[in-house]
Amino acid sequence: MNKAAIIGTGQTQTKLKRKDVNLPELMREAVDKALQDAGMELSEVDGIIVGNSPELFDGINHPEKWCVDSIGGRNLPVIRTHTGGTVGASAGIFAYYTVASGMFDTVIAVSGNKLTETSVQKGLSYVYSPIWGREYAGGAVSAVANQARIYMSKYPQVTERHLAMVGVQERKNAMNNPYATLKLPNVTETMLMNLDYLSTPLKLLDSCPTSDGACAMVIENGNKAKKRSVPKSWIQAVATNADGATNPGRDWGIPIALEKAAESIYKAVGITDPFKQIDVVELYDAFSIQMLIWMEGMKFAKYGEAYKLLEAGEFSMKGSLPVNPSGGVLSSNSIGASAMIRQAEIAIQITEKGEDRQIDGAKVGLSHGWGGAIQFHTLMLQSKSEDFSV
Repeated sequence: MNKAAIIGTGQTQTKLKRKDVNLPELMREAVDKALQDAGMELSEVDGIIVGNSPELFDGINHPEKWCVDSIGGRNLPVIRTHTGGTVGASAGIFAYYTVASGMFDTVIAVSGNKLTETSVQKGLSYVYSPIWGREYAGGAVSAVANQARIYMSKYPQVTERHLAMVGVQERKNAMNNPYATLKLPNVTETMLMNLDYLSTPLKLLDSCPTSDGACAMVIENGNKAKKRSVPKSWIQAVATNADGATNPGRDWGIPIALEKAAESIYKAVGITDPFKQIDVVELYDAFSIQMLIWMEGMKFAKYGEAYKLLEAGEFSMKGSLPVNPSGGVLSSNSIGASAMIRQAEIAIQITEKGEDRQIDGAKVGLSHGWGGAIQFHTLMLQSKSEDFSV
């Protein structure tokens, strides 16, 4: 396998509604920024991997075909991947494999959605089986409320106050991120806990906003990348895993698929103590409860105990393991771009381009994505050093 590095990233300004652009223009905006960040021209690219969530979200069938000319794909191989909420990360992983395998030397991965074109929650309700569950489906909110109830009933020491603590941390981090959608400078735990319920135990700001946005990354063969003067973030390992959507024995509070993905990543690079050996984490936390569940699934804490690290400030910007310096998906969610933004934000940390959200000394970072009926999970580990050692 060839070495591969991320040499450029680009994000659009995510807003609740981007009326100024259509989907192809939005995707091109991200591509242009990634190329500029990499200091290169589109003519140097061998192929393009496109990510886009269900067609229902944008109201367009085969959106990659509409975007081809805009993103510079004419006369280039253009391949689309689609894995629901994980699609952005899947596009990044797909692009990595095309470089690692020798299929391409330099590839652009771009993923995004204009969620305000249609009804996202109606579309998400179709994730539920028409035989088992769709009659009470309420989009992602009802699914994750169910996940939260299962988790919090098993671990009653985790309370709604902890969800508010996550919310405050994420909103404060988002203030340092120019691309975040939701910025609340004066948010407090009391304020969050006094909001109305969306679906118990989740309250209004325990949920992410919907946004229009796109993200792009340039991934290049290591030998070529080393000849460029731009900072690089080396991809050391990737993993994708899935659980059954309607498995009767599945415990939504214990993400087995994420556990398996984490085990695969750590085994690949020799990590034995992720809490000490990883410097920064970017999670797909569309809801506040998920920070705790995902951190436990990735083995940063035992099940039911991540709240202790949260209370101790270990996940904060100044903590031992900063989580979501960007403000996370809780502060900005365009679905199609969100999981790739996690990968891009780690690359930004590794290459020290984070400005106000930069974590000092970040050399190893892990990004996560989830999708489907909370059963798809993706991970990507990046490092500052080409030759990774723990």
